Amino acid sequence: MLDLVLAGGGMMLPIIIASVIALAIIFERLYTLRRGRIMGGDPVGMVRSWQGHGGITAARLDELGRVSPLGRILAEGLAGSHSAEGMRVRIEDAGRHVAHQMERYLNTLGTIALIAPLLGLLGTVIGIIDVFQAITAHSGAGAVAPELLAGGIAKALITTAAGIMVAVPAFIFHRYFRGLIDELVIDMEAEAIRLVDMIHPVGLGRRQAA
Repeated sequence: MLDLVLAGGGMMLPIIIASVIALAIIFERLYTLRRGRIMGGDPVGMVRSWQGHGGITAARLDELGRVSPLGRILAEGLAGSHSAEGMRVRIEDAGRHVAHQMERYLNTLGTIALIAPLLGLLGTVIGIIDVFQAITAHSGAGAVAPELLAGGIAKALITTAAGIMVAVPAFIFHRYFRGLIDELVIDMEAEAIRLVDMIHPVGLGRRQAA
């Protein structure tokens, strides 16, 4: 493996750095975006149990906000629970912040998926240049020895392969995380609506208005 890296020349260094960063992001996001960590069990059920046992207090809101990102969103909504519209506004604002945190590092991962093949292509161009330089340097000495061309050809092939090997998993996980975040956001929206309906039942509001 070390021989392959050395044969790939200087362009292997940025490709290796990109691969290390991509791996770090992938493992960090796999840990951070676990459904159990994001949803935190059943925070809406927790709030329902509080309603029959002492009500919703500031201390309980702090507890709810520490349960999970979803709990933080719901706690923000409950802090403005004087009206359904106030809850929705606060929930939407908190939800945007949580969604932004869930997307952390994904732009970097997508950038790596984009530039890794370009780095490999640049290494390929450099390798081909080395081949032509070897041919030019020995143009007056008859046939060029194969070993003089092997280094440039190896550099061209190795860097191309390395760039693709980094780009493919980076792209796959980038798409996977995007889809996972979309699913989690939809599930959090459903839980938020469930909370608003529980605190401000539509039927009760209509009867009061009548």
